[in-house]
Amino acid sequence: MSESAVSMPAADRRAFIQDWKAWHLTREATLSDPFGWLSVTDMYWLEATPHRYPGIPGEWASDDTGVSAQLASGEELFVDGESVAGFHHFGTLRERQSITARTSDFAVEIARRGGGDLIRPRHPDAPALAGFSGVPAFEPDPRWQLDGRFVPDRHPVTVASVVERVRHEYDSPGTLEFAFGGRKHRLTAFPGKEPNSFQVLFTDATTGSTTSKLCRTLYVAAPAEDGSVLLDFNRAVNMPCSFTEHATCPLPPPENSLPFAVEAGEKEYGES
Repeated sequence: MSESAVSMPAADRRAFIQDWKAWHLTREATLSDPFGWLSVTDMYWLEATPHRYPGIPGEWASDDTGVSAQLASGEELFVDGESVAGFHHFGTLRERQSITARTSDFAVEIARRGGGDLIRPRHPDAPALAGFSGVPAFEPDPRWQLDGRFVPDRHPVTVASVVERVRHEYDSPGTLEFAFGGRKHRLTAFPGKEPNSFQVLFTDATTGSTTSKLCRTLYVAAPAEDGSVLLDFNRAVNMPCSFTEHATCPLPPPENSLPFAVEAGEKEYGES
């Protein structure tokens, strides 16, 4: 735990809370996006033999050449803003890549997960999206801003997912070390959204009670030149699988199970 967090002056604490509230509002705005995770209404794994899926234009297939859709007369999709009809070849997707096609009413996500291709319709009038009223979270507390250190150790990591058929493979850049409760803890990191940043999937003593029964994730900024990092557990968030059953979220590696209760960040979605 950082000394600055423990001894934070009142003015700095107020600024910290306001900053967290702004972040939390942005997080909820992202979740309430008309084509975000709460808008997903189904998930279909594509096969080499073309199939038509409920409510989605076209017959869809996936083979060694990539994903394709054969649209019937009168059916239309919009890809990169351009109208397409008849046969359309989307090409080969990279692992964890997603692209989006649109209809006049909803979106169709085309994605590759665990070596297979899938499509997910995303409807702006989905019941889950209409019923969204925010994500419960612990009150922000600067004591959960923990000083840590990045230890480089690039190595491949394979983890399970919430979908039995899917295994996720990552190139871990190393581990994040920090002290808490008089002990040193290590978390295997995955690449983050920004260059040289990290994503950490973890469980803790709150998992399955006050927080998600699966795991949460924490994004950590790139380390300083001396390898120091800040783990702000106030910004630990639920994975997409907390908001929809039509996700393929990875599960954390076994070593990322923290033996204490992280009473910070988002709580179980739907719980008060």
